[in-house]
Amino acid sequence: MKKSLLLIAGLAIFSCKTEPKPEKIDYAILSGKVENKKADKIVISGGDFKHEINLKDDGTFLDTLTIDEGYYTVRYGRNRASLYLSQGDSLNMSTDGLKFNSEMKFTGNGTAPNSYLAKKLSEGGNLNFQEVYANEEADFLKKIGEMKTKALGRLTEAKDLSKEFVALEKESINYEYLANLARYPSYHPYFAKKEDYKASENLLDALDKVDYDNEADYRNFDSYQQIVSQHYMKEYYEDSLKVESINTIKGLKSQNIKNALASEIAYDISPSGKHNEKIFNTIKEIAKNEKILKEVTEKYNKVQNLVTGKNSPSFDYENNAGGKTSLADLKGKYVYIDVWATWCGPCIGEIPSLKKVEKEYHGKNIEFVSISIDQKDAYETWKSMIKNRELGGIQLMADNAWKSQFVTDYAIEGIPRFILIDPNGKIVNADAPRPSSPKLIELFNELKI
Repeated sequence: MKKSLLLIAGLAIFSCKTEPKPEKIDYAILSGKVENKKADKIVISGGDFKHEINLKDDGTFLDTLTIDEGYYTVRYGRNRASLYLSQGDSLNMSTDGLKFNSEMKFTGNGTAPNSYLAKKLSEGGNLNFQEVYANEEADFLKKIGEMKTKALGRLTEAKDLSKEFVALEKESINYEYLANLARYPSYHPYFAKKEDYKASENLLDALDKVDYDNEADYRNFDSYQQIVSQHYMKEYYEDSLKVESINTIKGLKSQNIKNALASEIAYDISPSGKHNEKIFNTIKEIAKNEKILKEVTEKYNKVQNLVTGKNSPSFDYENNAGGKTSLADLKGKYVYIDVWATWCGPCIGEIPSLKKVEKEYHGKNIEFVSISIDQKDAYETWKSMIKNRELGGIQLMADNAWKSQFVTDYAIEGIPRFILIDPNGKIVNADAPRPSSPKLIELFNELKI
């Protein structure tokens, strides 16, 4: 009998040892519905993670996301909001496509932190930069201090939040405060219209304690990302030779930060760039991301073909006046091109100067062409702005917004962008002076237009 019991016990032990272990849950399930659907997908991103979820015709969606615990960003069209996802969550999100940020509601596992973040976004509202950054230093510090206190109070009042999440949110709120502080020296002169403003000696002392090479914080906090970007890119643009600032970036421990800064530095590769080759070679040393390296290589190669004397990429786009207009239609004249959009403030700011230049050169050997890269759903807005602002010249709309061939061929990543082409269709300047710059008329005079 004892032998039988021992045999059974031995089998039980053997059975326990060979039974498969439960599979580790390394994912979260995200489902929901977007009422009044205006876009076909939502995009979830965070760190190196990026995943698109297609919406069904009725706006519903369901997907499994392999994630680490932490903050993520959900984007819908031009709207964005924060999510907090944990492994094992089964989270349901509902909202309205017309009021995406203000109507977000959650149910299921993970509701508490995400309901808090939705309320934070809704009650916090969009920062009124004009109101905040036009203030003098003392009033500005008081304002952002009050914003920080209010945010901490909202966190204290929230229920059912884990200690870990509360600790992270306190860090997040502090970084939001520091990001506002870091922006002040560059924002205040613009919003207060004080070009000669210089920050007080101790204004930014709080930023001295920031660790600008923190991998975990860079992964978690958008505001920390902004602080890091501003810190290193300020050094980069103030360094005429780019040597010291680039060496500093090379020495960072966080590869994610180096990858992100490499992407930002790539913006400086341009037809008018003085350090294109050095920047390109440096990015190849810094970045360890195939997508970044591929995109930068493509851009660098394009820029090599955008120098003076090269044949210009062409276009053939819808003309507001009717039909289509191509670059070939304008052969025999200089062509000054303004790439813009109805939503772009700096673009609209150039309109008065552009109209003045157009008037001055009316009847001369030059055509002024404005190419809108608005999305198709802004077509009527484009038409209305042309009429209401009495825009002159040749008004065209690109066929595929930012992805239009002419836009990508000219490596355009920011607008407004101005281009000058000669009567034979060759590039004079792929990054020409703006209408508001005296250098434009100087250029026209040199060419005897």
